Amino acid sequence: MLQKKKNAVLVDGVILNGPIMDSKAGEKFVEEACKIIMEEVIQKADDVTEKVCEWQAPETLKQILDLEMRDTGESHQKLLQLCRDVIQYSVKTSHPRFFNQLYAGIDYYSLVARFITEALNPSVYTYEVSPVFLLVEEAVIKKMIEFVGWEEGDGIFNPGGSVSNMYAMNLARYKFCPEIKEKGLSGLPRLVLFTSEECHYSMKKAASFLGIGTENVYFIKTDERGKMIPEELEKQVQRARKEGSAPFLVCATAGTTVLGAFDPLDKIADICEKHGLWLHVDASWGGSALISRKHCRLLHGIHRADSVAWNPHKMLLAGIQCCALLVKDNSGLLKKCYSAKAAYLFQQDKFYDVSYDTGDKSIQCSRRPDAFKFWLMWKALGTTGLEERVNRALALARYLVEEIKKREGFQLLLEPEYANVCFWYIPPSLRKMEDGPEFWQKLHQVAPIIKERMMKKGSMMLGYQPHQGKVNFFRQVVISPHVSREDMDFLLDEIELLAKDL
Repeated sequence: MLQKKKNAVLVDGVILNGPIMDSKAGEKFVEEACKIIMEEVIQKADDVTEKVCEWQAPETLKQILDLEMRDTGESHQKLLQLCRDVIQYSVKTSHPRFFNQLYAGIDYYSLVARFITEALNPSVYTYEVSPVFLLVEEAVIKKMIEFVGWEEGDGIFNPGGSVSNMYAMNLARYKFCPEIKEKGLSGLPRLVLFTSEECHYSMKKAASFLGIGTENVYFIKTDERGKMIPEELEKQVQRARKEGSAPFLVCATAGTTVLGAFDPLDKIADICEKHGLWLHVDASWGGSALISRKHCRLLHGIHRADSVAWNPHKMLLAGIQCCALLVKDNSGLLKKCYSAKAAYLFQQDKFYDVSYDTGDKSIQCSRRPDAFKFWLMWKALGTTGLEERVNRALALARYLVEEIKKREGFQLLLEPEYANVCFWYIPPSLRKMEDGPEFWQKLHQVAPIIKERMMKKGSMMLGYQPHQGKVNFFRQVVISPHVSREDMDFLLDEIELLAKDL
């Protein structure tokens, strides 16, 4: 090596001349790995003859994948085989019959955007290091704010709806008592916030994380459809005041996780205005209905919110993760709340307009350019293309509901207003059984057995859960544009097939 390197410079026995990485070998590996991704993931994304997953027990999968890291690196061929194995044994969330979560499917434009950002490896905090992606984020947030119905506002992309809710909770607290940023919790009254019984669990996590405490989250009763009852909210706000607590925030939900319920935002906003409370709307799931002229009525009144969480990676397929917190305040509240003024990053004497250095309004330093995925997809499809996705998903959900009503053994929990279709499957052996504790106890065991069978067969993935006193039921969620009417029929046929002996 020393002979090959003329004028070699050594420090501590390490040759410093030239690069250490074998670029040609690396380029070849990337090329071959991309070919595997194209053949095994992208080209098979809409192939219903493929398995949704190839189930293996954890201990078996550990052996198949050879997870051990060794002193010496593996060969390129071994690494390529590992890539194939990872793809083979991973859940194919782009499969038309993956209905398990509130995300699914593949958008090709968003995927290309992810390839670009992964290759460029940017971090979005200053204009000098991420000029394109900061401008993209600004443009996307501006457009999303228009759909919320605000004339102006602010916002930031962050890692998930849970983080958006935490941002909003902390921002509302800062607005209520700005001195908390410097003085902390010690001098504050007992702060109380309100959200519905059907809210996302991130509200409890955020209250715990921020030092508010989960006992200070007042859960408001919901009606039979899972919507917050405004009159109950009014009662709880008054109760908190009588207790000597300091109410500061109401979190409404636009699209609950299980039932897909939308809280009555206008009536909740009236109460917030009356009591001077910050109104946050967790529209992580339901926010994409704003794109649809037909279904945006579900979020009537959202323009009165102070902040909104909206995840384009759900219904709109922007790719995980793609989540925005939008704020009506345009006076720099986000920056005032979160700024730490790091002199080594946010210098004020730069040669360009430092207002574009937006990283100081984030709780993160390094931050992914998630808005770019949404932007490139939006550029490709236009607003009408995004609207079509929402309308078609909800039309497919309506089709499934009507088919459930026709089939013996299937029973809806309630008529859905969004893409969540919740139902029981009652197998033949239980159909003549009297309604009572024993019936519901037996029915509770049905969904888990069917789920196990479908997973091991690999035919589809469908979520189930108990909820608010109701025994296990299936929750089917329609999202992906790859999903068709035939997939809805298959879902019902497959449940019947898997449960014929129960």
